[in-house]
Amino acid sequence: MTRSIVGPHTLTRSTTREHCGCGTRDAMIRLVDSDLPPFFASADEASGSAQKATLWSSRLRLGGTVIAALGASYSLFVGKVDVWAAVALLGFVLALGSEIYITLVRPERDWYQARAGAESVKTLSWRYAVGADPFFLSLEPSEARTLFRSRVSQVAQQVAQAVSVPTGDGSSPTVAMDALRTSDLDTRRSVYLRDRTEAQRDWYTRKAKANRRAAAWWRTLLLSAEAIAVALAAGRLFGGWTFDLAGILAAAIGAGAAWLALKQHVTLRAAYALTAAELEKQMTSLLAADASEWPESVADAEEAISREHTMWLASRGEVNEKIG
Repeated sequence: MTRSIVGPHTLTRSTTREHCGCGTRDAMIRLVDSDLPPFFASADEASGSAQKATLWSSRLRLGGTVIAALGASYSLFVGKVDVWAAVALLGFVLALGSEIYITLVRPERDWYQARAGAESVKTLSWRYAVGADPFFLSLEPSEARTLFRSRVSQVAQQVAQAVSVPTGDGSSPTVAMDALRTSDLDTRRSVYLRDRTEAQRDWYTRKAKANRRAAAWWRTLLLSAEAIAVALAAGRLFGGWTFDLAGILAAAIGAGAAWLALKQHVTLRAAYALTAAELEKQMTSLLAADASEWPESVADAEEAISREHTMWLASRGEVNEKIG
């Protein structure tokens, strides 16, 4: 979910002293999204493209209904042609075309599946890189790599409809992942806390605040539109005017409510805030874990992230518990 661009499959070290909550080190390894297997990048890109297609087609569909309502409320003839009727026709065509696209192409499904694939590969990569369940350090290197490739390949098969498999070997651990895996526990702990746990916690915190602001803004906007619509409807009732401004606002309010249902600001705010709090608690366990407790502590932290993603899929009616 976080983005940090470093050269592909490189092991990055900082030349300055850093503090990450578990001690100060002169040289810190970093593991960022560009260091994950190529399949992650493919799934992440597919998810982003499908998300954009979903949101734009939804905007056109909802905007088309508002345009149609606007055109239906007025009449202006130029010769024998009613210009506003043409506006209404344009709105209905936009809405119909968008609805057909959404029904046939189903970009929303591809968005969810590709996101599920990307997040599954990301959590597998981190588990492998820091020696967590099921990629225990007690496994032979070749055995661990084979297991990782098998798990990523399973994910790829399950989301094949939404994600194109990259050319070459897109499911093997990268050089950066192997380098982190072979480092000492303190280094693995430092990198995991900073680049995974803290980064995800901060991402969830930012998104929770952003969704809270968006929910409040939309709630205020819709309430204001409804109040204005009531005033306009009353004005028309008592002969203040004859054109149907209230009807236009009613269509706009309906479109706004449908957009809110798609964006789910309130639901996401609660889910993100809860996950950020869970990760904050997990950091205490991760800091205290010894070598024997470390694999399970990491697994618990990854489960907190996975639970949030499962809730996100469930809220949109797309749950595939087999993925990952």
